[in-house]
Amino acid sequence: MTTDSITVSADQLTLADLVWRKYRRPIPGLVEQVLALNPGLAQLGPYIPLGTVVVLPVLQEAAQPAEREIIQLWD
Repeated sequence: MTTDSITVSADQLTLADLVWRKYRRPIPGLVEQVLALNPGLAQLGPYIPLGTVVVLPVLQEAAQPAEREIIQLWD
């Protein structure tokens, strides 16, 4: 798995907020995946301290669905 790291530079940032700012979409199970990549992160409390380096997975973009022909019922 390819990973990326981010250094926390905002005060009172939760892990869920950090994940949202990075990926900008809900991804089920991603917070748990980030916790697995960062042992001890959960013990830091609800807010990630400033300067903490958090390792995040690099997600593969899903293939775009094929375009469909638009069918109009009334012309």
